[in-house]
Amino acid sequence: MKLKRIHIREFQSIRDSNPVDVGDITCFVGKNESGKTALLQALYRLNPIEPAEGRYDITDDYPRAQVTDYQRAVEAKEQEHAIVIQATFAIEDEELEPLNTNLGQGVLPEPEVTLEKGYANKTRFRFETDERVAGKSLLKKANIQQELGAEGGKWTNLKELAGILEKRAQRLETEFKAAQETAAKLTDPDEKNKALAEAQLLQETNAAKNLRALLSEINKTGLSEYAYRKYIDPHLPKFLYFSDYYQMHGCENIEVLKQRIAQKTLKPSDHPLLGLVELARLNLDELLNPARTRELKNKLEGASNHLTKQVMKYWSQNKHLRMSFDVRPARPQDPPGMQQGTNIWAEVYDSRHLVSTELGTRSRGFVWFFSFLAWYSRLRSTERSLILLLDEPGLFLHAKAQEDLLRYFEEELKPQHQLIYTTHSPFMVDPRHFERIRIVQDKSIDADGPVPVNEEGTKLLVDVLEATGDSLFPLQGALGYEIYQTLFIGPDSLVVEGVSDLLYIQTMSAILNGSRREGLSEKWTITPVGGADKVPTFVALMGSQKGLTIATLIDLQKHHSQMIENMYTRKLLKKNRVLTFADFTGKEESDVEDMFDLDFYLTLVNSEYEKQLQKPIKPSDLGGVGQRILLALERFLDHNPLRDEARFNHYRPARYLVENMGLFASQLSERTLGRFEKAFKALNSLLS
Repeated sequence: MKLKRIHIREFQSIRDSNPVDVGDITCFVGKNESGKTALLQALYRLNPIEPAEGRYDITDDYPRAQVTDYQRAVEAKEQEHAIVIQATFAIEDEELEPLNTNLGQGVLPEPEVTLEKGYANKTRFRFETDERVAGKSLLKKANIQQELGAEGGKWTNLKELAGILEKRAQRLETEFKAAQETAAKLTDPDEKNKALAEAQLLQETNAAKNLRALLSEINKTGLSEYAYRKYIDPHLPKFLYFSDYYQMHGCENIEVLKQRIAQKTLKPSDHPLLGLVELARLNLDELLNPARTRELKNKLEGASNHLTKQVMKYWSQNKHLRMSFDVRPARPQDPPGMQQGTNIWAEVYDSRHLVSTELGTRSRGFVWFFSFLAWYSRLRSTERSLILLLDEPGLFLHAKAQEDLLRYFEEELKPQHQLIYTTHSPFMVDPRHFERIRIVQDKSIDADGPVPVNEEGTKLLVDVLEATGDSLFPLQGALGYEIYQTLFIGPDSLVVEGVSDLLYIQTMSAILNGSRREGLSEKWTITPVGGADKVPTFVALMGSQKGLTIATLIDLQKHHSQMIENMYTRKLLKKNRVLTFADFTGKEESDVEDMFDLDFYLTLVNSEYEKQLQKPIKPSDLGGVGQRILLALERFLDHNPLRDEARFNHYRPARYLVENMGLFASQLSERTLGRFEKAFKALNSLLS
């Protein structure tokens, strides 16, 4: 089951978070005190891995400014307890299969369930069920639909169906008894036996009895409640919340730890230590009284080896470390609380400096990473259905180590679990996946005076255009880290989607200049940003810089229309600075390739892919003009694939044109030259 959407209200700094969708990996980005931890805590308590941590407390959690009024209203029964979290989960096909098999295909019209929980600390669910589908399916399984005749269609819900079946059962019982009495009066043995046999046929079948029993069970609570408890609740994932408070100390007294377990007073740091013990396939009694010393040493060494491999795979800061664990009797000079009984010690051996140090004395980033791995390794083997909530996971890590952590998320966690994490570090924002970003913002902490009620408290935002500069800063850093490594941003930047756009524009500008026509001004720095979805993000983050002029020349497709319109309706760019290739082709949709005549572009494709094409592509193969060339070409290649498992890449024809510019310059039509010249003139007119 996958978490699909969350909505949080009335919790600590949150008045109304806004509903937002979440994916396999979701990153909450925001400044300090914006409410990132509150969002994770509110979500965690819906279904925590530690049941004792699943309560919302009015005194501690309800927004302080309104808590007194809220308590009075609830006590006076003027309002119900507030709902803190609404979470919608998508039910996956394999989880639906038993439900559909037993209650009918389509009994859940929408395969999702919404859970709600608030200060009453009771979990409620909401989803739709179709009782007609369930009833028809159950009747078919019991094989009594035909026996009911017309009466079998006179019901609208399962209670009415149960009533019809109950009346039928009573009628059959009455007819059966009457038939038995009639048979008993017969004197001819053959006739009597025949009548008794016919009477037996009037009895209700076991399938019908079982159906009535099932309907009785369902109708006690209703179909939705029955389906939820039996088929949905067992698949609901648990939430695992992890922050720096759960870091191991590196040493603990085993007897004291056992006492905390018995009293259910575990400290946060106990969880990863218990994970380590279980990972070694030990229990605390075995640590205190091992049957064999060698067996204990072997198991601790095995756990050390496992975690060392896991840590070192994603820890590039120091490759010379090795974990080690030891269990020894306490000594008088050991740390307080560890001077009696038996202690467990976690150490890190540095093979470069030939020294061992306690785990707790290592860098906080390393201790966090190791502690998380210890706890997660334990839970991964026992709880497959987990959603991980990581609070500031890269807080104490170097930028390069944060990059390693992102790689760990992608390679190790994502295939197994959903992950939601918070950060204010630009290096914990994956620039390849800006769609994962949810901005956390609280305008009231920056405002000098009151803010509108609907803007108070922590908000979750998807649209970067709604965020403040401080909230955007981590994204600015992430985008800068990604783009500034390869691109130079000039004072006049022309934003295009990709490198192929850059090549076509530069080549056509050179050809026009060579013919004493107007090409693109050299003042423009062409900046490809890696796709249409990154254009508004780039413009939003860089457009506010002083002295920087930005314009765009991008593809226009139907699903891009709203994104393009937003750039000028939200005053991110003036409308005359948002140009699309469709502005110069006269088509409703256009890519840069549509600036060329179809036959010319196919000449580039046929030349570049000569060895992979089964035969040269003709304009008639693509259905002529009027549609986007790339779209028509992709459809053609779907049915006429390239040889040697080659795949079409629209960058290669652009590169071929650059490499053979002298050969093709004379083949360009006046229509093509005119389109590019018109575009360049429009862009040049924007320069100051």
